[in-house]
Amino acid sequence: MLKSNSRLVWENNTNKLLDYLESGNLISKPKMIHFYLPSFVYHKTKNYKTLRNRFQTFSITGNQCAQKCNHCEGKVLGTMQQTTTPKKLFETAYKLKQNGGIGCLISGGCLQDGSLPIKKFISTIYKIKNELGLTVFVHTGIINLETAKELKKAKIDLALIDVFGSEETIKKLDIKTGKKEYIESLKALEKAGLKFVPHVIVGLDKEKIKNELNALKIISSTKPSAIVIITFTPIRGTKREHLQPPTPKNIAKVIVAARLMFPETPIALGCMRSKNKLKKAITEIYALKAGISAITNPTEKTIEYAKKNCFKMTFSSYCCAQIYLDNIS
Repeated sequence: MLKSNSRLVWENNTNKLLDYLESGNLISKPKMIHFYLPSFVYHKTKNYKTLRNRFQTFSITGNQCAQKCNHCEGKVLGTMQQTTTPKKLFETAYKLKQNGGIGCLISGGCLQDGSLPIKKFISTIYKIKNELGLTVFVHTGIINLETAKELKKAKIDLALIDVFGSEETIKKLDIKTGKKEYIESLKALEKAGLKFVPHVIVGLDKEKIKNELNALKIISSTKPSAIVIITFTPIRGTKREHLQPPTPKNIAKVIVAARLMFPETPIALGCMRSKNKLKKAITEIYALKAGISAITNPTEKTIEYAKKNCFKMTFSSYCCAQIYLDNIS
């Protein structure tokens, strides 16, 4: 019934969707919201700000990415700490730990097949877990069962993976893989016994909302630990820099569909979003009404709204994917 309802919501016009949000039926009882302020994106509000050197992102490929999907073209990698050798990865993690760090997200550019070249780093990841005790998330990209099992043995805490649900969207982004590979990757992560958090990107098809629902359908064939909703953000110097990010209403539509399809699964609104404060606040308040579990880098207006509406709030320096654990602790 929930999946049927999600399709009805998806096909409704914006006004009917907003009516649904105002019903209050999607909000968790008791009201609870987790706010995340990870170190890799500086954020400050009146009472809260990012703590430096707490949770950082590392790129094991430096600025290099063979896939060069046209919504990013590898430019996001430039915001990460460069850890291109196992030795450099351990040294950077060690320094993070010495400075009071609690964890890291290991990411990087993809090979042509969409995978992250992680294998030569796996023994180092095990060493980081064993000797430093840091929380370790890995943004895997396309992954096979063998590699997933190796990451499980290395004791990573969480695997993150972007999921695309439309062959048309995949082709437009110049991605060399298809829906089949994303389905197989999710199955591999699940079969290996890893906790995993799929990411769904809203707004890759301009005003169309198709890829997102299909991505949620693909994810529903598994049991994710949580789901993160992020949005297309134009990046200067890419082929898509001239395009507009999705509207708050379209983002809300995806969150409502996700909540209906996954009523018991933690859902987070991630850090990759428009920097426009007004649009951010509108989106975040819609998200609260849609039953979101977590929000990264909330605006002042969002925090005030949560206070006014009696949400219990927590603040954390982790990446928002940590909601998989915080939601049950």
